[in-house]
Amino acid sequence: MSDRGAGPWFRDEVAPQRPRRAEPPEAPTVVSRPAANRPFPPVSRQEPPPAPPQRPVDAYPPQPPADQPAGRRRTATGAGAAPPQSRPPMRRPVGEAPPPPPQPPQTVVKRKRRRFGWKKPVAIAAVLFLVLPMCLYFWADSRLERIDAFPASNSRPAKTPGSDWLIVGSDSREGLSAKERAKLKTGRATGQRTDTMMLLHIPDGGGKPTLVSLPRDSYVSIPGHSKNRLNAAFAFGGPKLLIQTVEQATNIRIDHYAEIGFGGLFDLVNAVGGVNMCIDEARKDPKAGLDIKKGCQNLDGGEALGIARSRASTRGDLDRVSNQRELISSLMDKVTSPTTLLNPFRMWSVATKGAGAMVIDDGDHLIDLVRLAWAAKGLGTTTTVPIGREYTASGVGSVIEWDAGRSRALFDALRQDRPVPKSAQFN
Repeated sequence: MSDRGAGPWFRDEVAPQRPRRAEPPEAPTVVSRPAANRPFPPVSRQEPPPAPPQRPVDAYPPQPPADQPAGRRRTATGAGAAPPQSRPPMRRPVGEAPPPPPQPPQTVVKRKRRRFGWKKPVAIAAVLFLVLPMCLYFWADSRLERIDAFPASNSRPAKTPGSDWLIVGSDSREGLSAKERAKLKTGRATGQRTDTMMLLHIPDGGGKPTLVSLPRDSYVSIPGHSKNRLNAAFAFGGPKLLIQTVEQATNIRIDHYAEIGFGGLFDLVNAVGGVNMCIDEARKDPKAGLDIKKGCQNLDGGEALGIARSRASTRGDLDRVSNQRELISSLMDKVTSPTTLLNPFRMWSVATKGAGAMVIDDGDHLIDLVRLAWAAKGLGTTTTVPIGREYTASGVGSVIEWDAGRSRALFDALRQDRPVPKSAQFN
């Protein structure tokens, strides 16, 4: 009988038992792991080694260019292989605090330094250029002397086209000192009379104005009085009677009135720095305090006043009125010139001296005088009422009679706002 199928008990009973292998003493720090009935060598408990430093993302070598041949590219397993397209995120070392969240960019506002440069002076100049003339305008307008110059409307002709001014130069000495009166030979007469009367017509259509001299010795009918010299109307009834007499003689309605005396003309000419006039011959008149040479020259206030007053010439009063027209044109040209308008000191002098020397109707303002100055600057026709004859009237003295036909043609042209024909002009 075979013993192959017997269990271990049989073998223990029959065969001698083998001595068992002594177990080594178990160490407290050793862990044995059986595997295939074989013990592992003892392993000591140790701390895990530190992780190797993580390479930054930029440490990877660059990718080969796309056009490199496939055969020459390095494989992923070869040395220096390129990293994969999706790179693993960088690991944060154990115990390191997470980075703070990104902060929005801060805008640094730099305070600009105030630099005025040229802007501030220009702004101040612009303000002064706009504000000061306005202040000067209203101040000068308030200084103008105003009077009720026009007669009752029922005694006046109908309104005529254009704008018509009656400009009067009186012999008033107001504003002149005793020393200036002696130097200018104006005398000591009191009151005022008129030696200069001019009719300025400004057309509506924008044409050039016409300036007509009305000689003071013109023999005309004065309302409420008999026939007399034209300047006698001013002596009898002032501006109202003078305007009524001129309107009756010309059949032209006067729209504006301006009056200037000896002192006003003297001050205004000096305020603008003198006037330029061309004198055809040397003039010397002791009665008018005039002594000037021939030629184009700049006349001061005294010389200009002498030109306006002097009758020491071959034609007497006719030459004087011609000089007065030239003086008015030269004066207005100087008042409106850039040398006056752009010079604040000269402009101030004109406003302070000129405005106080003018007398206007109570319905007019400084703007009307400005229009008058611009019109007189660009005169077209300058003439005198055509003269028919000169003779001595009983009880009046030497007088001038107008040429009836030519004077009628002159005033008809002005009344109809047309240019004056040459046949109606007289110089």
